Amino acid sequence: MNKSLKTINLHVSTTGGKEILRGISLTVKKGEIHAIMGPNGAGKSTFAQVLMGHPDFKTTQGKIEINGINITHLSPDQRAKNGLFLGFQYPVEIPGVNFASFLRMAINENQKVGKKISPLAFHRQLSDQAQQLALSKDITNRSLNEGFSGGEKKKAEILQFALIKPEFAVLDEPDSGLDVDALKYIAKTILSLDYPFGLILITHYQRILHYIKPDFVHIMINGKLVKSGNYKLAERVEKIGYEEYLSFRAKR
Repeated sequence: MNKSLKTINLHVSTTGGKEILRGISLTVKKGEIHAIMGPNGAGKSTFAQVLMGHPDFKTTQGKIEINGINITHLSPDQRAKNGLFLGFQYPVEIPGVNFASFLRMAINENQKVGKKISPLAFHRQLSDQAQQLALSKDITNRSLNEGFSGGEKKKAEILQFALIKPEFAVLDEPDSGLDVDALKYIAKTILSLDYPFGLILITHYQRILHYIKPDFVHIMINGKLVKSGNYKLAERVEKIGYEEYLSFRAKR
């Protein structure tokens, strides 16, 4: 069986009953990079949060699978243990939770085998990855995201991704608010990961796709994937925008 993250005819509403996602079917195999693009309000960030099990959204039809396992009704921590990772668009600050301690706990919790990573091995990996992302040396001694700049928060998300090594990752606008140098560091780190994983990149713009070239590009409008293609589709969007797809807003 090919290992994959799948959504099958996924319909999702808010707890108040407003439908947000309208039949999303997507298959991401390990080793593939998928980009989801679309204008503001298209449902892209909602899709990311639903994949990770955000309680403010209710799946009314369809399902989510990882490697054939139905995770639709699992809690976020159970989804993580099944190999799913979410890089947040707006990472939250958690005062009092040491960043390095949090990372080591997350790595150990997500080990498929009972063997835990040793403190020495962990700090070696942490130091190497932090250096590759050009993070300041003291950042791992601070509380999780507390006092981090916008760029440091995004880099910290990628640092978690690199160390936890999930089978599938969803990165929600990892390029948002980043300068060119920070974007290059993030892209270089992702591309240097030496194990197979499936990746969903959610973005408004093509600029991160200049550095991380996707195998597939999907356009989301009004909670639906209305167009799919290869990298050329992203190039077309960059030239002409989303105007030609906006007629799908009225369709159900």
